[in-house]
Amino acid sequence: MTYDVCPGDKNLKETLSKPTQNKRITAEEGSRLFDYKELLIMGIAADGVCRRKHPEDYRTYIIDRNINYTNICTSGCKFCAFYKNIEHSDGYIIPKEELYKKIEETIELGGRQILMQGGLHPTLKMDFYTELLRSIKAKFDIHIHAFSPPEIMHFSLLNTIPMPEIIRILKDAGLDSIPGGGAEILTDRCRQLISPNKCSAQEWLNVMQSAHEQGMKTTATMMFGHIETTDERIEHFEKIRQLQDKTNGFTAFIAWTFQPKNTQLENALLGSYDYLKTLAIARLYLDNIMNIQASWVTQGAKIAQLSLKFGANDMGSTMIEENVVKAAGVSYTMEKEEIEFLINDAGFLAKQRDLYYNLV
Repeated sequence: MTYDVCPGDKNLKETLSKPTQNKRITAEEGSRLFDYKELLIMGIAADGVCRRKHPEDYRTYIIDRNINYTNICTSGCKFCAFYKNIEHSDGYIIPKEELYKKIEETIELGGRQILMQGGLHPTLKMDFYTELLRSIKAKFDIHIHAFSPPEIMHFSLLNTIPMPEIIRILKDAGLDSIPGGGAEILTDRCRQLISPNKCSAQEWLNVMQSAHEQGMKTTATMMFGHIETTDERIEHFEKIRQLQDKTNGFTAFIAWTFQPKNTQLENALLGSYDYLKTLAIARLYLDNIMNIQASWVTQGAKIAQLSLKFGANDMGSTMIEENVVKAAGVSYTMEKEEIEFLINDAGFLAKQRDLYYNLV
C-alpha cells in the first residue's frame, strides 16, 4: 500500500508503509508521527492495518457492567473525581444484595460479564475479596473481569502476601481476567506527579506478566491528555508491546482521554483530533495486539463510530453502569441498539463478543 495522497513527506510515507512490510515502527518513528498534521493519512494507514488483522465483515461490542464495589481509596490520584476518603460521609462498600441485583440486571440485558473495580480500601483484607468472588460464582454464571494492577498490588501490601500469590488466590476464588485500569501513563515521571501513592509503572507490568504466566488474560489501557508528553505515550506503547512479545496475554488495548472536571488537575479538555491521532498511532505501533477498542465513554457516539475507520475494530462495552468518568462530568450513554446501529452504519455487521473476542 502506498500513500501518494500524502503531501510529500518521504519519512511519513516510509513509516506508514512499515506495517504492510511486516516491519515494526520504532519508538523514534512513533514519536515523530505525533508531529504530523496529516490525521486522515494516519487514519487510512491504521484502517489498513486493522483490515488486515480483521478482514471479517463485522465489528464487535460486549454487554457488561462496571460495578465499583467501593469508592473509598487511599491513593488520592489527582486525576480522579470519584474516590472518597474513608471518613467521608459518601464513602461506601457495596452491599451484597445491591451487587447481586446489578448482576441480575446485567444478565437480563444479555450481558455475560461484569467489570468490577474499586478504590484502594485501607482495611478490607483478602477474605472480603475471595468471599465476594465465591458468592458471585455460586449464584451466577458470569465472567468476572476485576481488580486492576493497583488494586492487586494494594492487596499484596495490605496482606503481606507476594503479588503472584494474590493473583493465584483470586483466580482460585473465581476471578477470570484482569482489567488494564490504573495504567494511566506507564512512566514514573507521570505517576509521581499525578498518582504517587499508586503502583509504579514496573509494578503494573509485573502484575500483568504474572497474570499471563498463570494463564489469565488481561486488557491493556492508557489514559492520556493530562501531563504526559507524546514521547511518553510512545514509551507507554513500547512497554505494552514488549510485554505482549513475552506473554501474548493482552486481549485488547483501550485508550481514552483524561476528563478534567472535578479533579485536582486543571487541564484543558483534549479534543477528538488528538484522540483519533493517538488511536491511529496505537494501531500502527501495537502490531502484536489484535484488538483496539474505541472509547465512546469519553468521546461520544459519533467519534467512536469514526474510530472504526481509524484503527479500532471494537466498540467496547454497552457500559450498563459507569461511575468514574461520570464523576468527572462526562456522561455519555449508549444502549445495545445504538451501538449496533453505529457499527452497521459504518458499513460493518455488529456482533456481540466475550472478553476473548469469541462471538456470542
